[in-house]
Amino acid sequence: MRTLFAGRRKWLTAGALGAALIAAAPVALATSDTATSRTASAGDRTQDVRNAIQGGTARNVILFIGDGMGQSEITAARNYERGAAGRLAMDELPLTGDYTTYAVEQNNPGKPNYVTDSAASGTGWATGTKTYNGAISVDAYGNAVPTILELAKRGGLRTGDVTTAEIQDATPAVLGSHVVSRDCKGPVETTAKCAQNAKENGGAGSISEQLVQTRPDVLLGGGATFFDQKVTAGKFKGKTVLDQAKAAGYNVVNTAADLAKAKKDKPVLGLFAPNNMPVNWTGPAAVHGGTQPARCTPNPALPKTQPKLAEQTRKAIELLDDRHSDKGFFLQVEGASIDKQDHSADPCGQIGETIDFDSAIAAGLAYARSHRDTLVLVTADHGHSSQIVEPTATPGLTATLVTNEGSNMTLAYGTAETGGSQSHTGTQVRIAGYGPQAANIVGLTNQTDLFSTLKRALRLR
Repeated sequence: MRTLFAGRRKWLTAGALGAALIAAAPVALATSDTATSRTASAGDRTQDVRNAIQGGTARNVILFIGDGMGQSEITAARNYERGAAGRLAMDELPLTGDYTTYAVEQNNPGKPNYVTDSAASGTGWATGTKTYNGAISVDAYGNAVPTILELAKRGGLRTGDVTTAEIQDATPAVLGSHVVSRDCKGPVETTAKCAQNAKENGGAGSISEQLVQTRPDVLLGGGATFFDQKVTAGKFKGKTVLDQAKAAGYNVVNTAADLAKAKKDKPVLGLFAPNNMPVNWTGPAAVHGGTQPARCTPNPALPKTQPKLAEQTRKAIELLDDRHSDKGFFLQVEGASIDKQDHSADPCGQIGETIDFDSAIAAGLAYARSHRDTLVLVTADHGHSSQIVEPTATPGLTATLVTNEGSNMTLAYGTAETGGSQSHTGTQVRIAGYGPQAANIVGLTNQTDLFSTLKRALRLR
């Protein structure tokens, strides 16, 4: 079979992260010594697209979610790291489309809420059900609905849930828990805010407890704080959620070194930070009147023991991949703090997390290219408000960065004042795919259609 992207040449800018990404993604790339570059040829790609369309079903699915990663966030990261004519790993997926991201009103599923949060949007692709902002895999009336990860487990597949946020955060939470509010991360919060879900009231418990009970084979991220809380009722009353996880057979790891040593004989719970994992890059925050042009720098507060998202992804795949079984796996990987740094009007934080996420995508694609029964999907939960603008006065907050090409790029944030939280947007967002059933994301679809694509690909009922 012809090599995907045959005849398409790429020149990428230099840089440590760029070199690492190229090494991790064995696609048909040719590097150049020049700082600026030209990429894809204008040749006829019809046959390449035909070759990319695979029918049938998938043994494995890897779903990548860039939280808040709209087209503007992708473009900013590409400009900074690869150059205006460069390409990220996520740009190499051959089939692309967009999907709509709206939520609905609580108790009124017929009325749209045009700007979703991560809980409602995650519930959309995880369950195929539109719901209200803040809801975790419950419908608009608060009723639990089964998730793609739960269906995969029921079907005998191995499962994984990886994030750079707290594992109780909305996007990882939607795969294995059902609560009426995303704030109910531990038993304490659930008693106070989600009484109907609290263990002492006969509910399934907090997000942390339910994730342990759902028991994905791989569960990696931050959020150790909530595992220190005590269970309020049932078999583990008075013990911590971490005690419950260990009783469920989890091998608990806290560092990159420990993760590297993890074996397939036990499910793995990685807790790498008390809350969200620290971001990779730092730099000037956007302010009124703008900043002097600056470069992004590594975050000095980033622990050396913290695994990169690409490391987590490769290890998750290693742990989930079992060629001795006739069943494959479902894995979700989230780059969570693209959104969080966008909220903070922090362009270097936002771009650094996008590049880190892109490295994880490269790792997933490298696996899929050698395992063609694997479907890889890359998308976002919703858009965000950063914009690449001309370097002139704007009424919002701006910061100017010097890209790897040596050019200035100004990002603007205009939906909150200094110190406030920038808003999500209601825009449709990109979805891209490679592998069996990826053609179903082409064109414009609804976020909930992704659930059907995942089910169909994995032959789940």
